[in-house]
Amino acid sequence: MSEYNFNQIEKKWQRYWEQNQTFRAEAASEKPKYYSLDMFPYPSGAGLHVGHPLGYIASDIVSRYKRSKGFNVLHPMGFDAFGLPAEQYAIQTGQHPAITTEQNITRYLEQLKNLGFSFEWEREVRTSDPGYYKWTQWIFMQLFQSYYNYSAEAAEPIDQLVRAFEESGNQKVNAACDEDTPAFTSDEWLAMTEQQKAEMLLKYRLTYVAEAVVNWCPALGTVLANDEVKDGVSERGGYPVERKRMRQWMMRITAYAERLLQGLDKIDWPEPVKEMQRNWIGKSIGAEMAFAIENSDQQIKVFTTRIDTIYGVTFLVLAPEHELVNQITTTEQAFEVETYVAVAKNRSERERMADVKTISGAFTGAYAINPFNGEKIPVYIADYVLAGYGTGAVMAVPSGDQRDWNFATHFNLPIVQVLDAQQDIAHQADATKEGRYMNSEIINGLTYQEAMPVLIKFLEDNGVGKAKINFRMRDAVFSRQRYWGEPVPVYFKDGIPHLIQESELPLELPKIDAYLPTETGEPPLGRAVDWKYQNEHPYELSTMPGWAGSSWYWYRYMDPQNEQAFVDQDVVNYWRSVDLYIGGSEHATGHLLYSRFWNKFLFDMALVPEDEPFKKLINQGMIQGRSNFVYRLKDSNTFVSFGLKEQYDTTELHVDVNIVENDVLDLEAFKSWRAEYASAEFILEDGKYICGVEIEKMSKSKYNVVNPDDLVERLGADTLRMYEMFLGPLEQFKPWNTNGMDGVNKFLRRFWKLFFDKDGNLAVSDAEPTPVELKSLHKTIKKVEEDIERFSFNTSVSTFMICVNELVQLKCNKRAILEPLTIILAPYAPHITEELWEKLGHSESISFAQFPTWNADYLIENSFEYPVSINGKMRAKLTFATDAAREEMEKAVVADEQVQKFLEGKSPKKIIIVQNKIINVVV
Repeated sequence: MSEYNFNQIEKKWQRYWEQNQTFRAEAASEKPKYYSLDMFPYPSGAGLHVGHPLGYIASDIVSRYKRSKGFNVLHPMGFDAFGLPAEQYAIQTGQHPAITTEQNITRYLEQLKNLGFSFEWEREVRTSDPGYYKWTQWIFMQLFQSYYNYSAEAAEPIDQLVRAFEESGNQKVNAACDEDTPAFTSDEWLAMTEQQKAEMLLKYRLTYVAEAVVNWCPALGTVLANDEVKDGVSERGGYPVERKRMRQWMMRITAYAERLLQGLDKIDWPEPVKEMQRNWIGKSIGAEMAFAIENSDQQIKVFTTRIDTIYGVTFLVLAPEHELVNQITTTEQAFEVETYVAVAKNRSERERMADVKTISGAFTGAYAINPFNGEKIPVYIADYVLAGYGTGAVMAVPSGDQRDWNFATHFNLPIVQVLDAQQDIAHQADATKEGRYMNSEIINGLTYQEAMPVLIKFLEDNGVGKAKINFRMRDAVFSRQRYWGEPVPVYFKDGIPHLIQESELPLELPKIDAYLPTETGEPPLGRAVDWKYQNEHPYELSTMPGWAGSSWYWYRYMDPQNEQAFVDQDVVNYWRSVDLYIGGSEHATGHLLYSRFWNKFLFDMALVPEDEPFKKLINQGMIQGRSNFVYRLKDSNTFVSFGLKEQYDTTELHVDVNIVENDVLDLEAFKSWRAEYASAEFILEDGKYICGVEIEKMSKSKYNVVNPDDLVERLGADTLRMYEMFLGPLEQFKPWNTNGMDGVNKFLRRFWKLFFDKDGNLAVSDAEPTPVELKSLHKTIKKVEEDIERFSFNTSVSTFMICVNELVQLKCNKRAILEPLTIILAPYAPHITEELWEKLGHSESISFAQFPTWNADYLIENSFEYPVSINGKMRAKLTFATDAAREEMEKAVVADEQVQKFLEGKSPKKIIIVQNKIINVVV
């Protein structure tokens, strides 16, 4: 007797795959290569819920399919193991983050292996392993030793820049550098002290230390990235975040802005992700100009894409964090300005950009001079201007910009029309470029195209500005005031950063007594005793951000044991780049952008062969939780069923979905769930307690988390894999409903039974298949192949179900049909197919079986089922060969019993046959 015992089958094959290294990829092969990668997870203490494996299942299907198509497939997995959650837990408990991380990874490994993924676990990497972050530190060192040459459109060694300085200073150098970099001659360079030269080179290095406006969270004691701040508070913990100037390590990603923008046209990524990156990079073509400050030697630099509206400028606006605010604010306005700055600095850039309704600001008391007409214009601060975009200052043209118009209207400032085509500017701004200029002195009567060169010439002739391309993207902050991250391989001598020797890598995290900042405000690494380079020079006390280790990890999978290089050149030249990358769209302007930046740098250094890391990207949608609710009567421990709740005054409460089935609450389980419900009473409907339902994000707080381990134990990993794909298109959000898994489980059982007789004995026939059986198989092969190639996995599951139902009806048990069907089902349900493959007599894993080829000859339709209408009403269906003679079809229609019943003994006046469409009998 052979039963489908999925628990035994799945454990058996998971052991087999691990022991035999079934999914081992060759370092080089004559086969074509395919690199399938998932965004590796951060191992949280909560473990996986059913939403997490969605993308992993999809990439696994593709990986298994590609192997059967003859590809050498690299399909690895690892862990993004540094992070704030482990550090926060360490602060609370005193336990080293490495211990927590190891425990969490062990849990993740168990869960992932239970789902039967074809990951090559021998290649596993962990970003917190010193053997891994040695190479993260090494890449940092290469960035530090490089600058970006715009003329070569590539990064180059800093030594080449030094030679240029020695020969002719920096006046012929076309390189990415700080805005305030002064011009100097070769003589001036040679006259500089070593300290001065080091400081000057920091203005060019691709990673450098500088003052930057950052998101500072006092409660967490660290800087946060923009995507870690929501509505002015930290995403983790909900603590207040303020904007603050701090000395930080930076990455000069802006040097690569144009290449990052152009590279988007070469990769197969979702258009929304590419558009997010385009907007984040934010290329603008315009002009930069300087406004002098009245009674001051200071100037306010402004970048604008609409220099043509210069005569419509009626005020300037600075970001609250702008460095000139304190210098130009008058004594009379100081209190108002300081109060406004204190509020504004606690709002994130994202919040300030999104809030278009709130109009606020403060007058500094200072006036700027318009260089074109000499007019005095007031200078305000307002939080709709961001320090990180352009120069942190805006020339406000209320007639052409709606935010400027709102501000001018609110503060009763002038609105000047500058184009005769502008309409209704008393009620709203009009940003048109049409018409001819008015109230604009040197460009009056000109069109936009005619005015622009006149204005740019005026700027350059008068030394107050120039044409310029600007990018919204700022250099990336590369410091975190945390313990649990990669140490920066740098020490300081006389305040200047110096790299340690490569032979001294990795620079490992020192032991400390607590994971909090020091009493004097230094980062946690400040607690390390005698942690100095050569016992003399202090190390950098900040660590790298979470994105450091994830910005190159796909290369380490190619060659994870290499101790001489981050990846061997021959190996990387074989695997080249990632063919398929699956992960969440929330990483669009974080991980995905930084990864592209680091990859382009490594390409410039001739360390990798491709300048884009991920050829194809798919963003999987979210599996949402299906929450259940109970309704408690106010001031009681009595709960009323959903259908009766309107009759009572109730409070809605989330209830654990794991004690609810088909929305019916398990009353005894509910009483045991929490101590306060032990004495609960219930008002039922039809003898049951029906719960309310709502689709929400899956989270512990909503008690709607479904653990995949429980489902694998109850229904099997193959059922879970296929059900997750069956829920809908991979990219879409879809609600989870455990009840729907039963249908997939029944399908697998029907498939299993095709191979056995009623007594449970293997009963596969070697007889020749019929045309109908071949048609069922080959249309399935064709559909499944097409679906996987276009990543449409949900429709494949439906196709499998239809095929198996057809074969059951045909009572088909023929090897020529079942064997190919088993191969094409294997990527979706690997355990059941491995078991049946073995029972069919094969000694090698089904992973090495060739994907069958569909034959178009078997798909030719040789018959058609005609709907038969009598006097316009459909009364019967008859099947004829597609080449049947018309006379034969007419005779068969008249002779049919169902048709005769409606003819009532009469002869048809006419029989109309529309070939392969319809038959209409006119009586």
